[in-house]
Amino acid sequence: MLTQERHEEICRIVNDKKAVTVTELVKLLGSSESTIRRDLNYLHDKGKIKKVHGGATSLINNYTTREDTVDEKALLHMEEKEKIGRYAASLIEPGELIYIDAGTTTGCLVSNIKDKDCIYVTNGISHAKLLGQMGCRVFVIPGTIRGCTEAIIGGEANDYLMRYNFTKGFFGVNGISLENGLTTPDPDEARTKTAAMSRCKQCYVLADSSKFRIVTAVTFGQPEDARIITTTLEEKQFKLKTEIVEVDQYDLYSHI
Repeated sequence: MLTQERHEEICRIVNDKKAVTVTELVKLLGSSESTIRRDLNYLHDKGKIKKVHGGATSLINNYTTREDTVDEKALLHMEEKEKIGRYAASLIEPGELIYIDAGTTTGCLVSNIKDKDCIYVTNGISHAKLLGQMGCRVFVIPGTIRGCTEAIIGGEANDYLMRYNFTKGFFGVNGISLENGLTTPDPDEARTKTAAMSRCKQCYVLADSSKFRIVTAVTFGQPEDARIITTTLEEKQFKLKTEIVEVDQYDLYSHI
């Protein structure tokens, strides 16, 4: 198969399946892994597809208002989320006042927390439960529970957050784009994220590779408002906006 034909076939497969792994493309096209990776880099640079860790996703539909449930999200990108959570947990220092946003990637942060000599505040129901079981001092913000994300949100939550001066805050995100910033599908959840971020001395956004170049309904911040922790990122444009921590470049266990 000629190079141009292979490129066209890769684009067709990616757009049909919406997401595909390098291994799948190797099997479907009968090409070597190095060839497929080179093709994906080329097509990504040309703006034909989005290269992500271990494969590629389509750019045809990068806008969504739909949100998966917590249980559905927990099954996606599990290895990436665990790496991100482990690294993020290593940034917490004794005596800090930490805010932890609801979400599955921030949930991986919680499960990796070692420092109990901190005060934790969260709007995540499952996060609060786990932190309590771990013997941490944890406060849950008041408000309304949003069922699909298990996040506490609303005006009461936002007002409550205004009393705090957090040293660090860790946030989940549904989409990150240069044009629309940090986005999430729900307006009320977006307002709670914005309120919490405004009270943090340092904000971190925890995002697996599938979140980049995705746009959802409501913007709650800009990339430059936070340091972004991910596994690996090919898009150099994002690195011009803010600090991107690529945890695949680190020995994670050296930070614990």
